[in-house]
Amino acid sequence: MPCHPPNIPSIIAAFERVPHCRELGVTVVELHHGHGLMYVPYDEKLIGNPRTGALHGGVVTTLMDTIGAVVVMASVPASMPLATLDLRIDYLRLAAAGRDIFASAECYKVTAHVAFVRGLAYQETFRDPIAHCASTYMLGGSGFSPRAKSEAKGGGQPC
Repeated sequence: MPCHPPNIPSIIAAFERVPHCRELGVTVVELHHGHGLMYVPYDEKLIGNPRTGALHGGVVTTLMDTIGAVVVMASVPASMPLATLDLRIDYLRLAAAGRDIFASAECYKVTAHVAFVRGLAYQETFRDPIAHCASTYMLGGSGFSPRAKSEAKGGGQPC
């Protein structure tokens, strides 16, 4: 079976169906081959520190891991399963209360088995990040794929 290039709308739709992403309000703003942008809207139910009103650090982690996986999926053949191998995040400052959090990421290297990503989380401007990350994603195996359910039912093999 030939490998097909990634279908950007199907990648976005796959993440819109992930319950955790829906619950947090994760939204893809743009996605292209190898890079993308998404955000989480500020919501009081996601506050991690009631005194400051800052969103929980786990929201930032989820956002950065999710944008990393999304940009990898936009960089490899369609239906290639992937899984987070390593995610390193440096938190640079508190997120300001009442503001959405954006994350941008770039998949800058893909090998036969691993994809490499770097990204930023910020609020008003990427020039004042709240966190940055370096992450790797294992390719192949039984990881997440937009078409994983159909393949599991005999609808084809991954590239």
